Formats: sequence, C-alpha cells, structure tokens
Amino acid sequence: MSSSHLAGNLLVFGRLLRRAGIEVHVGRLLDVAEALTHVDLGSRDEVFHACRALLVHRHEQYAAFERVFAAFWSAHPGMLAADNSHDGVDAPDRPPAPDAGPAPGLVAEASPGEPDEQAVGIVRTWSDAERLARRHFGTFTEDELGEAQDALARLRWTPGTRRTRRWVRGRGPRVDLRRAFAQSLRTRGEIVTLPTRRRLDRPRRLILLCDVSGSMERYARLLIHFAHALGRRHDRLEAFLFSTGLTRVTTALHHRRADQAAAIIAAAVPDWSGGTRIGEVLAQFHRRWARRVLHGGPVVLLVSDGWDRGDPDELRAQVARLQRICHRLIWLNPLIGTPDYAPLTRGLQAALPYVDDFLPCGTLADLGDLAVHLNRIAPGTRRDNPRSSAA
Repeated sequence: MSSSHLAGNLLVFGRLLRRAGIEVHVGRLLDVAEALTHVDLGSRDEVFHACRALLVHRHEQYAAFERVFAAFWSAHPGMLAADNSHDGVDAPDRPPAPDAGPAPGLVAEASPGEPDEQAVGIVRTWSDAERLARRHFGTFTEDELGEAQDALARLRWTPGTRRTRRWVRGRGPRVDLRRAFAQSLRTRGEIVTLPTRRRLDRPRRLILLCDVSGSMERYARLLIHFAHALGRRHDRLEAFLFSTGLTRVTTALHHRRADQAAAIIAAAVPDWSGGTRIGEVLAQFHRRWARRVLHGGPVVLLVSDGWDRGDPDELRAQVARLQRICHRLIWLNPLIGTPDYAPLTRGLQAALPYVDDFLPCGTLADLGDLAVHLNRIAPGTRRDNPRSSAA
C-alpha cells in the first residue's frame, strides 16, 4: 500500500474520532503513521493497540474509540493494508469476502465545506461505485442498479444497543449474593470474594416503514434493495411497505438474493404504486404490530416523500404516537437535496415537529451517511442526539 493511501485513511479515521469527541491533532496522526510501519497492517489487534496507545489519552474515551475503530475496520477489513490502486492498476487476485461484491466498498463524496469528509460505513481505497455515489436513484440503469446493490450490501447498520432489565455476571455495580453464597460453600462458609453482576445490553431493533406509492415508484426498486441490505446486516429488522395499506415483508428479506426478494415483495404488496395515506397506515401499524415490534425502544426509519392524501391531523397524531414509543424516529425523504425542494406539504408540516431526524435518501452517499448516523446513536436515554434536518 502506498504512503498516500495510508495517510488518506488515517486522516479520515482522525476526523471520525474527532466527531466522536476524541481530540486528535495532526502530530499524533504522524506518530501513528510512523508506528504502523513497525506492525502487521493486516492484523486488527496490532493496528488497534498501536492506534489506541497514541490517540487515546483518557479512560472515558476508550468506548468511543473502540466503536469508531470497529465500524471503520468492519467496513474495510485490513483497511490500512489494502493494496488497491487509484491509478487504474488491477488489484492482485484474492478470494472475495462472503456477501461482498466485486469492489471492497463505497466512498461518499465530500459535501461543500468538508473537502475530505468520508463516512465510516463506506470508506474504501477503490471502487467503481464511486461514480454512482451522488447520482440520484431515479437515473440508474439496470447495470448500475446491480452495482448499487453491491455497494449497499457492504454498509454496516448498527443502531446502538439498549440496556435490558436482565442482570448477568460481570464487572458491574451490584454484588451477586447468590454466587457469593454458592462460592462460600467451598471455603466452609467464609465469603472470600464478592462477585458482581451487570445489566445485559442487547442490539437495538430496527423498524423500516417504506412508502411504495405512485410518487415513490422511481425509487421503490432500489429502496427494496436497501431494505434487503438492512435485513442481511441487521438480524433484528422488521420491514413494512405501505401505500394505502400496510404489508409486512420481513420474511421475504431473508432470501439471499436481492432480486428474488424483490420479486416476492412486489407480488405480495397489493397496492403497489397506489395512493398514500400515511396517517391511516400508521394507525393500522399501531393496532396490529406495535406491541409485537416496538418493545425495547427500537429505531424507526420512515421512508416517504411526504405526498399524502390523508388527514394531516391524523398523520400528526400517529407520528407523535410513534415517536413516543420508539427510541428515535428518522424520516428519510428522497426529495431532499433536489433543486427548489422544501417540505411544504400539509402532511410533512404536520408530522415534522415529531420527527427526530429528517434526512435525505436519494443517493448512495445519502444511505452511507445514514449508516454513519445510525452507528453513532448512543445507548442510554432516548433522543440523546439533537434533531437534525436536511431540508
């Protein structure tokens, strides 16, 4: 790997650490670059400990560093040792990783004012998908849809963890009296040590509610691939498609091939490309599915352009109810970022006060940014991140 590629990846990693609250200056990154010349760049442990020793200075930063490093490394295994070239030179032959496409990842192009900013879930050294990163989904050809599918399959979706009520053995604040008394039988009733227990953390559930009405038809196919990629990467996903009615498609997303899943889903949705009544659909979701899928504070992704034929007051009430139950409600709109767009429909005006994040989803770069946003959702109290709006 060339020194320029190593320096570029380190600069990206440093920016991601700063966004996670760990102050990293250029001098330290130069020290890391020097240290990495003395370790095996293909060894995760060696790279991890070298970076942590030089970049982390306080104990409370360890958890944030481990999160960022794990996401960065998972997106590009051997990220600092890859030998792919930007100069048109073919990479050496190697066996492909499971479920990986022909290229190792996807790069998000920099936004204005951030010339080198890249996302955790989509960092790589070379990929044909780069030219598609900012292309709108509605302009993709059949071949480009396949490339986009491969890129989506490599993104990492980890919407945090939730703390359960279950206690397990481990370092924690409570003494485990049952274990203490059981162990004392070996020492004739003397309690020699005080074992502790901790609260168990579980991955947070992810709920996808995707609009497939007529106004969303040009985006629907790639959004199904997006749902399939979510299902492959996140085993606690529940997915629903809606137009005038609601259809659960979670089981169909278990198919290994995205095109098979898309065919099954298209046949299963009776009102594909119909009208949109988001308020009525959410009311149906609450009646039939809320108790089953909304327990434990999941993260909810609502994908729609906001063109709604229903009652705005009902939409407001149902979105407010959904936000109260979930950990975080994220509305994804493919129209955000298009020329002259503003969320002026009555439905959106009614719903947006109860939405935590209003984000774009019209390009691969948008979905890469969404993966980063999900990965940064911290455990603990609900709505611990400020509401963001891309409109």
